[in-house]
Amino acid sequence: MAKRGGFPGGGMPGNMANLMKQAQKMQRQMEEQAKELETKEFSATAGGGAVEVTVSGKREVLRVKLEEEIVDPDDIEMLQDLIVAATNEALRQVEAESSSAMSKLTGGFGGGMPGLF
Repeated sequence: MAKRGGFPGGGMPGNMANLMKQAQKMQRQMEEQAKELETKEFSATAGGGAVEVTVSGKREVLRVKLEEEIVDPDDIEMLQDLIVAATNEALRQVEAESSSAMSKLTGGFGGGMPGLF
């Protein structure tokens, strides 16, 4: 009668050990990629360049630049909307860069699987 479970010789088969090594290497690369992303800055504009927002790869707002002509005390709401639009676009750039880097490392594996990496 054949034994169930386990591997002959009691060890991991070569393919499994190799897979584990590859996973560890991928994890190190992903950590390096995340550190590199954190050092980058992403800028986006709104209102034809009248508002510029710069965020870090850590998704923190670093700078908000406003052209003087966009500051209209009678239309604060428009200025607020432009700042939000520029900030959201800069954050989308961070996300796109992060997704692109991750996809290169994983070859598409794990995409759309929250918490996997």
